[in-house]
Amino acid sequence: EVDEFVYHEALVHPVMIAHPSPRAVFIAGGGEGATAREVLSHNSVSSVVMVDIDREVVELCRRYLPNHHRGAFDDPRLELHHTDALEFVGKTQDRFDIAIVDVPDPLEEGPAYQLFTQEFYRLLRDRLNPRGLIVAQSGPTGPAFYEQCFSAVANTMRSVFPAVSICEAFVPSFGSTWGFVIGSLGPDPSGLSPEEVGRRISSRIGAGLRFYDGITHQGMFSIPRYLREAIASESRIITRAKPLFVV
Repeated sequence: EVDEFVYHEALVHPVMIAHPSPRAVFIAGGGEGATAREVLSHNSVSSVVMVDIDREVVELCRRYLPNHHRGAFDDPRLELHHTDALEFVGKTQDRFDIAIVDVPDPLEEGPAYQLFTQEFYRLLRDRLNPRGLIVAQSGPTGPAFYEQCFSAVANTMRSVFPAVSICEAFVPSFGSTWGFVIGSLGPDPSGLSPEEVGRRISSRIGAGLRFYDGITHQGMFSIPRYLREAIASESRIITRAKPLFVV
């Protein structure tokens, strides 16, 4: 609870701020409600579709983690579904400006490994409006960990989207820098100046952010050399036939 704002602000706001006017947002996972909380802080947002497979987890978080969701589950703009996100995206006719994938790491016996695949990213791409963006939490980026997941996710996203950006933030509770991979159909999040980020925050959110601002945005996209080189040389593409698992 002390530092969850670091992760959730880092996950949500760079893509939301990069979009000229995000109105419709899709969230895969995010069961504790904090991702929805940050999305709903944007005054341009008119609808949020959140799909989390585990109803019990959501209900427990709703009851016992009020500081995470802060009433997001009661916001009339939120539409909550308890089903498999891959199945939902494959069937829905809804279109979105932003898609946020906030699911657990791809464990072999876990519920989310198929949401790191090329097939899932393609489905999401096809549900995005023009100039839409997707962001996926992509695991730790520390020197001992980035090969487990992060560089492969970046390369997989690169096989689907015409433009891909990568950023990271240090999350104390995770004990590492944490990576976020962004696929875009237009806007370049990394190209925004600190001043422009500040202007957009002021007009859309106002006060209340504790981690993210224009200077933080610039720092998040200034990733170290070893990560840039790892992504440039990465050849793995995660598919349903060849999934990736972390241990």
